[in-house]
Amino acid sequence: MGTDDLFKKRREERKQRRHEYRRPRANSYLIVTEGKRTEPLYFNGIKRKIQETIGGRIDVVDMPLIQIEGEGASTGRLIEIADELVKKASILYQNVWIVFDKDDFSDFDQAIAEGQKKGYHAAWSNQSFEYWLYLHFDYSDSALHRDVWNEKLDAIFKEYGIGDGRYRKNYENIYALVNTYGSTEAAIQNAKRRMAGFRETECRPSAYDPGTMVYQLVDELLKMLEG
Repeated sequence: MGTDDLFKKRREERKQRRHEYRRPRANSYLIVTEGKRTEPLYFNGIKRKIQETIGGRIDVVDMPLIQIEGEGASTGRLIEIADELVKKASILYQNVWIVFDKDDFSDFDQAIAEGQKKGYHAAWSNQSFEYWLYLHFDYSDSALHRDVWNEKLDAIFKEYGIGDGRYRKNYENIYALVNTYGSTEAAIQNAKRRMAGFRETECRPSAYDPGTMVYQLVDELLKMLEG
């Protein structure tokens, strides 16, 4: 074996040992989102709130680690990207969440099942993440196209003068904005009310319209602020 080949072999062996010896990181989250704008901006808002609230507390042993990746990929590809991120990470994430919408993707149910088999949590929305945002302000169980949810948010932003008076996907402070005249707590309760009738063994997520499991991730993250 040549010197170069021996060097490459040893380097790969070192990489493998580092991977094998990684330890789970307490309070760690990897959040991989289908969207590159609204979803990561929303979760970064929660991340900032957690850091601001917990950062100065002396009783916190393990500061939460929240890694958010907005990928702009289709549902099936999103699972592959999550696999790559998990594999390359220097730690073992305690919680891996995939955030995606149904939109018009035919592999929606398949992606949820595939992610669950890998131990990932699916924070899905049918039809779109905008339904979850709407629940901050009001309850609805109407099956509407994602464009209509955008229109409804647009009307709310105009009525209350939120942002520049229009709903946009690129508000850096979208989490704070939807908590101005609405609230995350209301969204969680509204989502729980809507999802109370959902049984995954009896109904495919793609058929449960509207629906959202985003509340599970948000509720889990906000529990860090308690105590």
